[in-house]
Amino acid sequence: MQKKEQMYEGKAKKVFATDDPNLVIVDYKDDATAFNGEKKGTIAGKGVINNVMSNHMFQILEKQGVPTHFVEQLSERETLVKKVSIVPLEVIIRNISAGSFAKRYGVEEGIVFDDPTFELSYKNDDLGDPLMNDYHAIALKLATREEIEQLKTMAFKVNDVMKAYFDQLNVILVDFKIEFGKTADGTIILADEISPDTCRLWDKDTKEKLDKDRFRRDLGGVEEAYQEVMRRLMGE
Repeated sequence: MQKKEQMYEGKAKKVFATDDPNLVIVDYKDDATAFNGEKKGTIAGKGVINNVMSNHMFQILEKQGVPTHFVEQLSERETLVKKVSIVPLEVIIRNISAGSFAKRYGVEEGIVFDDPTFELSYKNDDLGDPLMNDYHAIALKLATREEIEQLKTMAFKVNDVMKAYFDQLNVILVDFKIEFGKTADGTIILADEISPDTCRLWDKDTKEKLDKDRFRRDLGGVEEAYQEVMRRLMGE
């Protein structure tokens, strides 16, 4: 697969065209940002871990009937994926109170919910990715009612699969953010990434944070936490 010109560079990834108009190459970077880009840094080896972990999780989800953009891992940092136009909504599923949820509603972290919650935020850095409800998304023509129902169904399915999978690794899936894209024919599939950047992962026994919160909150041991997730994931 011929790698061609760079089409896009985001906070964590670069995207390159290929000689197939329906496929692109994603290249994962070690750059880390938090608080909508206000905090910047580097997490050594993060790009490799996020690439390999995302691909691993996408393949598990595919087997469980969740369509994803994954095609083939090309190297430690590069993966061939289906080209999609990203739906401008971040979908957040929470199983336990943490992060902005705990802050917003003035509750402590660690409250286990009876049922997972579903949140949408408008994917817009200039506005700070504000929370929105279904009606706002429909009013702004970001998605149709049917599409939002589809995102909900898929997101809860992703949660069920990942929760069970991480549980086997002695890891609690606290919450996560996912993004969806539309292929050329309008099919909605899971895109972006699944990694310690986009998931809150706690050790089941110690409740130690194994995710980007270590970077956000200056807890130290960021690289080690990412490596630990990778080690469990790969069964080492």
